Amino acid sequence: MKETTQDIILPPGYRVADVFAFHGRDSEGVAELVSPEGLRKGVLLDGVPTLLDIRFDGRQARCRIACDGPATPALEALVQDALLNVLGLRIDPAAFAAFAHDDPVLGPMLARQPGLRIVQSATVFEALTWAIIGQQINLTFAIALRRTLIQLAGRPHSSGLWCYPEAQDVARLALEDLTSRKFSGAKAETVLRVARMVVDGSLSLERERDAAQVSQELLAVKGIGPWTVNYVLLRGYGYTDCSLEGDVAVRNALHNLTGSAQRPTLLEAQRLLARYAPHRTMAAAYLWASLAAKPDGDLG
Repeated sequence: MKETTQDIILPPGYRVADVFAFHGRDSEGVAELVSPEGLRKGVLLDGVPTLLDIRFDGRQARCRIACDGPATPALEALVQDALLNVLGLRIDPAAFAAFAHDDPVLGPMLARQPGLRIVQSATVFEALTWAIIGQQINLTFAIALRRTLIQLAGRPHSSGLWCYPEAQDVARLALEDLTSRKFSGAKAETVLRVARMVVDGSLSLERERDAAQVSQELLAVKGIGPWTVNYVLLRGYGYTDCSLEGDVAVRNALHNLTGSAQRPTLLEAQRLLARYAPHRTMAAAYLWASLAAKPDGDLG
């Protein structure tokens, strides 16, 4: 096992609780373990089981990276990318704070919760498969299905944590591997379809791609709709202007904060969110945060 360490300086007002909330949703801790000291996450990177062990010490994130394989330059680059994602350091919230400081809807939320961050999945593939898994089911069931996928396609790290799989690992599964474990046929087909498209090169998950092109390619995949695309752009790619009018929690929050008689329709929510362009990703984060308790179906 190859181990390296690095310290990452965190920005002023960094909210460790945001990291814990996002990565601590699976109470069984199969691939992520959250404790008062920090976060331990397992993920397959370039085929190597990799442990990200992050401890928070004041303004620093002390990161220990343990790889059950050679630490190649390609793997090291993927590790750096994953650390930015899981720590929520890809999108700087300061731009939205300046933009919406006096906004009548979200301004008060900004004042109450300054520095809110978008924490991401470790990889784009993880965000994509998680979004597909979570379509139209409640959060508890989605977490159980995610756990199943990890244990079917992932691999254990020497630390004992399971590692979230890569596309090639999922692509090797048979449809019956998933449908026999409570995946619907359509959901299983979509998960396998995208994994195989990534492997054969017909779907690129490279991060530095144009958002419009990514959206167009994902929408062309059977089983993927606008909500899934925007969720992947947000939690996977870290794009700053994702419009999530299709998210039930976002529309509930708009209903609550605007005092409207009923929850806005998709088109009404799209219109309301347009005022926050080019910062609609952070607007969604604050809308989620405005709900005292998220609806069970929101992946958040």
